[in-house]
Amino acid sequence: MIEAARLEWAADGTPISSSYDDVYHSTEGGLAQTRHVFIAGNALPQRWQGRKHFCILETGFGLGLNFLATWQAWRNDPARCEGLHFISTELHPFRREDLARLHARWPELADMAAQLQAAWPPLTAGFHHLLLDGGRVTLTLLFGDANSTLPQLVGSADAFYLDGFAPQKNPRLWSPALLQTLSQHAAPGATLASWCVAGEVRTALREQGWTLRKRPGYAHKWQMLTARRAEAIADGPPHAAAIAPTDAIIIGAGIAGCSLAEALARRGWQITLLEQNAAAAQAASGNPAGLLHPMLAKDDNLAARFSRAAYLYSLRLLSRLDPEAGFWQAGGMLQLAEDVADADKLRSSCSRLPADYAAWVEQAEASRLAGLPVAAGGVWFAHGAWVKPPALCMALLQAAGARVHTRYGCTVHALRHQDGNWLALDTAGRVLARARHLILANAAAANQLLPELTLTLRGIRGQLSYLPDAALAGLDTALCGAGYAIRNGSAQAIIGASFVEDDSDTALRATEHADNLRKLRQLLPGFAHQPDPATLPGRVSFRAASHDRLPLVGTLPQVQLREQDTLAGLPRQAGLHILAGFGARGLSWAPLAAEVLAAQLAAECLPLEQPLVRALDPARFHLRTIRRMANR
Repeated sequence: MIEAARLEWAADGTPISSSYDDVYHSTEGGLAQTRHVFIAGNALPQRWQGRKHFCILETGFGLGLNFLATWQAWRNDPARCEGLHFISTELHPFRREDLARLHARWPELADMAAQLQAAWPPLTAGFHHLLLDGGRVTLTLLFGDANSTLPQLVGSADAFYLDGFAPQKNPRLWSPALLQTLSQHAAPGATLASWCVAGEVRTALREQGWTLRKRPGYAHKWQMLTARRAEAIADGPPHAAAIAPTDAIIIGAGIAGCSLAEALARRGWQITLLEQNAAAAQAASGNPAGLLHPMLAKDDNLAARFSRAAYLYSLRLLSRLDPEAGFWQAGGMLQLAEDVADADKLRSSCSRLPADYAAWVEQAEASRLAGLPVAAGGVWFAHGAWVKPPALCMALLQAAGARVHTRYGCTVHALRHQDGNWLALDTAGRVLARARHLILANAAAANQLLPELTLTLRGIRGQLSYLPDAALAGLDTALCGAGYAIRNGSAQAIIGASFVEDDSDTALRATEHADNLRKLRQLLPGFAHQPDPATLPGRVSFRAASHDRLPLVGTLPQVQLREQDTLAGLPRQAGLHILAGFGARGLSWAPLAAEVLAAQLAAECLPLEQPLVRALDPARFHLRTIRRMANR
C-alpha cells in the first residue's frame, strides 16, 4: 500500500516533510522557483513551440506545483505544442483533500488545480494516466519508489525536472543508478534542470552523456544546474516528435474500436471505422448496461495491476465524456463473496488497498449498502459504476469528431498489404478502405482474418435476463458475485450472465434464464419473485477472451518466427495491430488498452508499466506455439 504524505507546515507557512526533514519548495516562493529553475531552465516555452507533442519527466511530484506552473505556461503560450505530456514519480503522494488545501495558496492556478484534484486517483501503487484540459494535457503519475517505477517506463522525454528532497535527505532519488535510468529515457536533444548542483549528481550526469552548465539559482540558492543531451542518438527508437499523425482502419465499432478511434483522433489521426452491423455497439457492447469494477488478487498479480489502472482510467474517461452521469452511475457497487475461501481471498486483498478503492464489509454492512439482505459480506467499491455501453460508444465517437469516418454494414472478408498500406477487402475482393495502419477490434472474428496467427480468441456466449424493475425494488446498488444484478433506471432490471464457451447459438434459452435466477438468489436470498424462465425477455451476445484471460493489445508479429525469438525483439507486421480479447471486462479494460495502443503508434511514453505491456502483447501465444512446434 502507498503511504500518503502528511500535510505539515514550517513556522513561516512553507509545506514541509518531517519524514525527510526538508521543504517542498523554496521558502522564498514555490511558484517563482518553479518558473526560474524548471521552466526557464529547460528553455520553455520556446522548446515546445511548433511541435506536435512534448514530454516532461519529473522526479518528485510533491504538491504538484511544478506541473501546475508548467501547465499554466503551456496554456498561456499561443505557439504551444498541441499535446503536453507530464510524467512524475512520487513515493508519498498527498491525499486529495490535502492537495486542495495546498493549492489554495495559489489562486492563479485555481482552475487547473481543480481539474487535477477532480482527477486525483486513490493512492494505489502503479501508473495513473490522467487526461486534463480536454485531453490536450496528459499527466502520468508513477506512484511508488522511483527506483522501481522508472525502469518500468516505456518511452522517452524531451525535458527533465530533477526535483525531490535534497540528496543528503533522500539519497535514493539522486543515486547514480537512478540518474542512469533517467538518462535512458532522454530523447535526442533533451534538456534537464535542477536546483541541485551537488558534485556527485553532476558527476553521475556527466557520465551519462549530459553536457552540464551552472546558472544563477533562485533566491538564496546561488547556483542551479542545467544540462543537454546530444541532438542525435544512433539506432534509437522513433520519438513522438518525429511521428506525424497518419491514417488508420479500425475494424469493429464496439467499446474497443470506439475507444481507439477517440484515442487516435485526439492525436490528430484520420480514422475509417468499419462495422459489419448497421450501427455501432450491436454485439457485446450492445448490452443495455454493464458493470465497471476492478478485479482483485491476494498477490496483486499482473491481471489485478492492469485491472486497477484500467478501471480508474475508465472512471476518469466517463467523467470527462459525460460529467452529468447521463449514461452511467458511479454510486458504488458490491462484490459479494461466493464462499468462505472467496471471502478470505477478498478480505486479504482489501487489507493492502486504500478504502476509497476497495474495502471489505461484513454481511450486515453489505446489506445496509445494498438496501436489501444479501447472502454474504464482500468488497465495497466506493466508485464502482454501471454503464450503458451503447451510449458510451456514441459518446466516444462524438468526442472523436470529424476525424472518424464510420462505415456501417461493411463486412471485412480479407486483408492485404500493398505499397505500404493495408487494404480491407469485402467478399468480392473490393477495397472497403485503405490506410497505413489497420487495427482489428472485432473480437473473436479476428481469428478468421488472421488464421495463420495463433491468437487464441474464443467466443463466449453470454445471456442476460430482464426482470421488471419492481422485482428488485429496494436494491440501492449494483451487485456482483456468482452473478450480477443492475437497476439501470429503466423499466427493466438486468441479471446475468451465462458463460458458455464455443457455442454460437443466438437463441434465448430457458435453462440459462433459470441459471441467472439461481445466481440472483445466491446474491439476494430474500428474492421472492418466481418468474417463468420460458417467458423471460433477455439478450444474447458473445464475448471474446484469450487463453490467459488477458486482452491482446499491440502490433502483431510476423507469421514466421524463430524458436529463440523473444517478445522484445520479435519481427512485427508493419502497421497491423489488434485490440481484442476483453472477455466480460470491456468496460473496465478497453479504454486504457486503446490508450496504450494509440501511444505505441504515436511513439509516446506508454501509460502502463513495461511488465503489463508485455503481458498484453498479442505475439505471446504465437511465440509459444512456435516454440512448442520446434521442441516436438
